[in-house]
Amino acid sequence: MTASLSTSRPEGWWAKVTDDWIRPPQANPLTGRERFHGLDASVKDFWTYAMSDLRMNNVRGYLAEFLVAKAVGATGSRIEWDAYDIFTPEGIRVEVKSAGYLQTWAQRRLSRISFGSMKGRTWAPETGESAEATLNADVYVFAIQTATSHDAYDPLDVDQWQFYVVGRAAIETTGYSSIGLPTLRILSDGPVEYADLADAVRAARAGHPGDGIAGASH
Repeated sequence: MTASLSTSRPEGWWAKVTDDWIRPPQANPLTGRERFHGLDASVKDFWTYAMSDLRMNNVRGYLAEFLVAKAVGATGSRIEWDAYDIFTPEGIRVEVKSAGYLQTWAQRRLSRISFGSMKGRTWAPETGESAEATLNADVYVFAIQTATSHDAYDPLDVDQWQFYVVGRAAIETTGYSSIGLPTLRILSDGPVEYADLADAVRAARAGHPGDGIAGASH
């Protein structure tokens, strides 16, 4: 995903305030039981309406971020405007990209797996958008929902997801703005099991894998 999911952030990061800025407080997590005022409905009812179909592109992206956050032990909620998706307890900045072969519309053929927008412009209310698009994470996790038939599709089954983990240095060597599955297989050690995802993220941050892949075909 594009920079969006939060988790724990460095201590004090939220407390940067000035007198001339209107700054929102940090959001309190909802349980779904909260009720609307003047409407016979709960927050869960809204979630059911808006996010029941976990196959939708944007919701699948949120789900992929959630899976990775849980795997690495991160806590907290999404922050839509952040420069990266997840901040691990070890201080590793993680960007999560997601894709799937099946979509919520009719298809003549399975979707080609490709991940775009590898670089992004950072944004802050005080300074606006950065002048240059950059890689803003230490580690990139590419999450692929692998079901190829709707009868078998179960987004809640982590065994149906493949996770490729690549360090920033390896992404930089390609010079690509998008990455396809063939390149991803070269950049990484191959897909890792969900149970091994946290170790793979730490290993990628330490500089492995990702050497010697300049010129790979995507």
